[in-house]
Order: sequence, then C-alpha cells, then structure tokens
Amino acid sequence: MSIGEGVTGPVETSAREAPERITPVDREQQVLDRIERVRHRKARVREDLITLAHGAGGKATHTLIEAVFLESFRNPLLEPLEDGAVVDGLAFTTDSYVVTPLFFPGGDIGDLAVNGTVNDLAMCGARPRYLSAGFILEEGFPVADLRRITASMAAAARAADVWIVTGDTKVVERGKADGCYITTSGVGTLDRPTRLSAAAALPGDVVIVSGPIGEHGITIMLARGELDIEADLTSDTAPLNALTGLLLDACGDGQVRCLRDATRGGVATIVNEVAAASKVAVVLEEDAIPVRPAVRGACELLGIDPLYVACEGRMVAVVAERSAEVALAALRSHPLGAGAAVIGRIGGDPPGLVLLKTSFGGTRIVDLLVGDPLPRIC
Repeated sequence: MSIGEGVTGPVETSAREAPERITPVDREQQVLDRIERVRHRKARVREDLITLAHGAGGKATHTLIEAVFLESFRNPLLEPLEDGAVVDGLAFTTDSYVVTPLFFPGGDIGDLAVNGTVNDLAMCGARPRYLSAGFILEEGFPVADLRRITASMAAAARAADVWIVTGDTKVVERGKADGCYITTSGVGTLDRPTRLSAAAALPGDVVIVSGPIGEHGITIMLARGELDIEADLTSDTAPLNALTGLLLDACGDGQVRCLRDATRGGVATIVNEVAAASKVAVVLEEDAIPVRPAVRGACELLGIDPLYVACEGRMVAVVAERSAEVALAALRSHPLGAGAAVIGRIGGDPPGLVLLKTSFGGTRIVDLLVGDPLPRIC
C-alpha cells in the first residue's frame, strides 16, 4: 500500500512547518499602519464637558476644532486651518488671550495680544496693518492695571507698525472672569506673490527655527510662583513681521513653503501639523534644536520636553534646501533671528509622522500631546 492510501484525513508530516517569523521591520510597519488608521478616523469629542486640555493646542484641541467648529463652519477658506484666512489679497486672523498671570517677566497680556495676532498675519506672508481689540473685564479689576495693559498694547502696536482701529468692552460680575481677557483680530495685506501653507512642504526641504525655544512657556510657569524653582528667564514675546519680511525677500517666490509661530504646543505641534497636511515625514535632530540652559534645566526638573513648550517670539520655517543658507543668513541678520538654526529635514516616509534623532543615537516618534502640562500660557 502506498503512503497515504486508504487514509481519509489529512496526511501528517513528521515535522511541523515553522510559523512565519515577524521581523522588527514588520512590527514597525504594523505600528505605523495602526497610527495611520487612527489618524484617519473621523474626529469625535468623547468628553461631555470641556477641559483645560481642549485649549492646550494638542490632540484634544485639534479634535475639538475638527469635530465641533470645522464641522459647523466648514468652508474652503477655513478648511486648511492655517494661522489665518487668505482672501481677496488680504489675510485675516483672530485670537483670544487668557494668560495667567497677567503680568510676567518680559511682557504682559497686552503686548502678548498684539504680538500674537501680528505674528499670525506674518505667518500668512502678509504685512500686518490693522487690529481690533475686545476686552472682557471683571468687576473690581484695578483701573491702574488696565491702563498698564493698554499702554503695553500701544507700545507693541508701534513696534509692529500696526494700528488698533476698533474694539469692544464688556464687564462681568466679580468672580465670573479672571481679571481681564482680550481678543484681538487683525487684517494684513499680501504684498508678495508667495503663498504659504502647511500643506506645501516637499521631501528635501529643511526645517528652521528662528531661535531658542520654550522661553515663554517656562517663564509663565515660574511666574505663577507654584514651584520652588528660580531661573533668569523672560518671555520671548515679540512681533515677527519684520523678520518674516527679511526671510521672504531674501529667498524669493516659492522657496519658503510654510511659516508657523510656535505658540501653544510648541515646535512639536507645528511640525506634526506640517507632516499631516503635506503627507510627509519630518525628521528632527535633537542636538540641533536650540534650547537655553535655563529652559532645559527647568524642563528637566518639571519632566517636560522643550519641544512642546510654547514660544511667543519664535517661528518655524520650512524652506527649499537650495535656499537654506540664504534663509539662515537673512534670519540671523535680525536680532530676533540671531539664534536661527536648521533643526531637521522633510522626508517622504513614513508620511504624516515626526521622528526625532536623539542625542543617544536612537530615533523616536514625536506625536501630538493630548493636553498641555502648561495651560493658559497665552
């Protein structure tokens, strides 16, 4: 009888086939595929109540914007979610300020409100021209403090060469606000043909930061007096419109792909937005990222990564590789860009992710935070 004759079941072999081996590369691809699936899910707010995380600039903020505001107001001008809308030769933006404390080393809520809106217009490639200012004041707020804030706003407007041309004031009952909140909106003119977008980055481009990061966020945290830490730090709040003008003029049309000011969520949030919008990889070099020793030391004590700490006078620029040296020279010619540095490059793979080459020779993913360890910094 031949082998297997008369056998109704499967023929068993003497040795089992070895299971397919999963290599580290396969595991890495599985992780990347899982991340990609999660990122493509429709945004949905799972919480029933708003939390501080929803205003921190991280994943919770992005989900709130996409699931509530974008869903309600969707239109072609809003959908790119840039720092401002660009229409009919104008850039338009708005921002609200709830920083605590109201006064801090290097600035206050007043100049922060002017500089922040000026910078949002500048990140659109516009020349900031006119601002509005809305105030929500709490009953019992000192008039002397209000005068100090408005004087600071006036000085910041002069420094940025803009006018505050309209506004509004409301007063709420004692205990219904936190002293003073400000909302500023701004209009700027698009005097150059360059159009900037987080979706314009291309493989081979370089990522530049205009100076040391994290100074504003750490300054605010220490100014609250809740931590027994002392550091010689001041906020980096400043108008960036002159700096962006130098950069755009030096590089020429199309060489600067994207500009973003690294406010809530810090540099890490900005490069994640670029990676997602452009469907590219962003590869950062940890050793190339400028961080002052006082900021680094405070971050280490607090267990915070400086990449996620807010700035108010720093921007991230994505520039074509052939214009990198020209861009650096232009930035470094201005006091606000003296510490400019190339901190990374745009790659093609894996699309939508930010990778950091660490000081120890490894590589890790830099994702968006859910919330922010430093709430109400602007």
